[in-house]
Amino acid sequence: MRILIMAAGSHGDVAPYTGLGAHLRAEGHEVALAAPESLAGPVADSGLGFRPLPADPRDTPGTDGGRSSLLAKAAAFIDRLGDGLADAAAPGADLLLLATTTAPLGWHLAEAMAIPSIGVYLQPTLPTGEFPPVVGGTRSLGRWGNRAAGAVGQRVVDRLHADAARRLRARLGLPVLTQGAKRRAQERADWPVLHGFSPTLVPRPADWRDGLRVVGNWWPYVSPEYRLPDEVEGFLQAGPPPVFIGFGSMAAGEGRRLSELAVRTLQQAGVRGVVQAGWAGLAAHGDDILTVGELPHAHLFPRMAAVIHHCGAGTAAAALRAGKPSVPVPVMADQPFWAARLARLGAAPAPVPYASLTADRLAAAIRRAVEDGTYRTRAEAAARALAREDGCARVAEAVAALPGKR
Repeated sequence: MRILIMAAGSHGDVAPYTGLGAHLRAEGHEVALAAPESLAGPVADSGLGFRPLPADPRDTPGTDGGRSSLLAKAAAFIDRLGDGLADAAAPGADLLLLATTTAPLGWHLAEAMAIPSIGVYLQPTLPTGEFPPVVGGTRSLGRWGNRAAGAVGQRVVDRLHADAARRLRARLGLPVLTQGAKRRAQERADWPVLHGFSPTLVPRPADWRDGLRVVGNWWPYVSPEYRLPDEVEGFLQAGPPPVFIGFGSMAAGEGRRLSELAVRTLQQAGVRGVVQAGWAGLAAHGDDILTVGELPHAHLFPRMAAVIHHCGAGTAAAALRAGKPSVPVPVMADQPFWAARLARLGAAPAPVPYASLTADRLAAAIRRAVEDGTYRTRAEAAARALAREDGCARVAEAVAALPGKR
């Protein structure tokens, strides 16, 4: 079967699909991944076909993290995405696997191509009474309020996609249909969505419809021959386990401030550190500090004493997989949700919000995470649970169960 996975966003939004795609390829499928051009390298390294998308978050005007600014950035991103998805689908496919960011427009593509599609989401974005929308803060509004807020959030997403969906349907020769009507039709058909996170961290909500499942993580592809660079390996072996500090695709333009803060934090906490440059361009220096670029979390995190991170879905899961305590520093979007989940699990102390981040607060949180063995014990227990899950196999089973599979 020719499978096209469509994922748009930052490295963390796309990397898990390289592992999922590699698994499906090993099952005998022909797999391509549509993603931003900047991620062509990791996709090629995983052995998948690559189809470029024009919408790269780094090319979209920046945001101050406020709700209105986030919505404006999302609208600009979506505006560029529709034609790119259509171009990526043009070579054909027998099945579309659609990420959270591509599903609202991908539904129209599947309709025009007359092929099935399955959602492969990294966040629990569908309404539930069990928690509020993942991008709406962590304070529960009660079961009714949480579901109502989730429904409002879906209508906001419909509005953000309305113009792009209208243009896309016209290009594809489809009859006029509003984005809201298309979403409701998908829901009535119990469109399947497989969620690539662990039920250990977020159990499946009991009030979800049958087609919504939580199957376990899809991990970014890493070659079996991969080894950490000699410089990194030498640093790790030269002293006690360091802590990791990284903000991923967050805080672009704040590299100097965060670099200085990282140095002060590590000195105050009395620990060694591995600092990831990320989009912010951190460059921290010192005898017990090493700055690195993009490295596989699967190889790096097990060597750490703790992981200080922005709490993107993939980084939060990778820290748990390694059995290491986290120090969450959420910045925006779904990151406060994952930070709260780690703390609730007992694998992290209370989050240190990025907006109130100081060296003193971060150093104190690091000391708690490293010195209080409870966090490590809970993280190790979660790691054992994650090791028993096989999210990729669950997706492969869903593909094999499709009617008329070729």
